[in-house]
Amino acid sequence: MAWAAPALAGDRCKVTDPTGTPLNIRDQKMNIIGAIENGRNVYVQRYGEDANGKPWAYVATAGGKRLGWVYREFISCY
Repeated sequence: MAWAAPALAGDRCKVTDPTGTPLNIRDQKMNIIGAIENGRNVYVQRYGEDANGKPWAYVATAGGKRLGWVYREFISCY
């Protein structure tokens, strides 16, 4: 993956995976390391894209626990 600049402060988002399943959380090598339920709030720490140009976001919990990379199209930020 090609990683981009840090997110702006306050990039608060909600998981909105249209498949109805938990959203996969991945490490930098794209291995699935967990999942997060729809409706949960996450905070974007930085954005990036993979070799195919697909958008990704590195997210953390409200408490600052780093979770990993999620597909950017499956979170809604406000």
